Amino acid sequence: MARIQEEIKKRYGRIARRVSGKRSGGCGCGAGGCCPTPPAEANGYRASELADLPEDAIRASLGCSNPVALANLQPGETVLDLGSGGGIDVLLSARLVGETGRAYGLDMTDDMLRLANRNLKKSGLTNVTFLKGYIESIPLENETVDVVTSNCVINLTEDKFVALSETYRVLKKGGRLAIADIVQLKPVPDSVKKSIELWVGCVSGALTLEAYEDTLRRAGFTQIEIQPVGVYEKSLIEEIAHDKKLQGLYSEQDADLLDGAFASAHVKAKK
Repeated sequence: MARIQEEIKKRYGRIARRVSGKRSGGCGCGAGGCCPTPPAEANGYRASELADLPEDAIRASLGCSNPVALANLQPGETVLDLGSGGGIDVLLSARLVGETGRAYGLDMTDDMLRLANRNLKKSGLTNVTFLKGYIESIPLENETVDVVTSNCVINLTEDKFVALSETYRVLKKGGRLAIADIVQLKPVPDSVKKSIELWVGCVSGALTLEAYEDTLRRAGFTQIEIQPVGVYEKSLIEEIAHDKKLQGLYSEQDADLLDGAFASAHVKAKK
């Protein structure tokens, strides 16, 4: 796990520095095409939501959908975003929960946390806290949040049961999970599942629908809904591989086997 975490830190640290330098932020896991412009709009964010956000929060959006749209956030609630990156989902959540609520963002990458805090300062919001830490060991007390969101991050962790169990721990009774993630729809070559480079690229760490639901149930969740919303066709996998300079690895795989093997998905559950 340590090696995967370190590779993820390096990659997303580079992205944060590029965004801060006003260059292209790189591509995340978006199903609307590789590096759409702006990427957030291609992943389900409305223009009205983005209008008053800091530009760098939008440029650093690397997810696969809009989890805030799934969360049905209410004024006064406390929300935690796992792998918060440049802070787009935290800032959007903070608006919705209002001054009587609170939005936390958790990230393990120093450069992303610095970028997120700069975006927070620009936003003028006062009900936001960014935390440094790992989603496998969330630095919050038991039953302290109403909602947990995440955007294309759970698939990056090697031990998803631990991560989801931690999520369950910090949720209040009756709390809810509302995340966007990558899922596996059909069998793929073992070499894909074992590739750290493709894991960092969001692909090889994905669970099947059945395994995802089982992991959520074992962690304690109920009322589980997992809905694929954007299938990764062969052309998109090739674009992602090109963006991440993984063509050498990708060319070793059977492209037809990867065609339609992965998808972005909406995942909802309750404690």
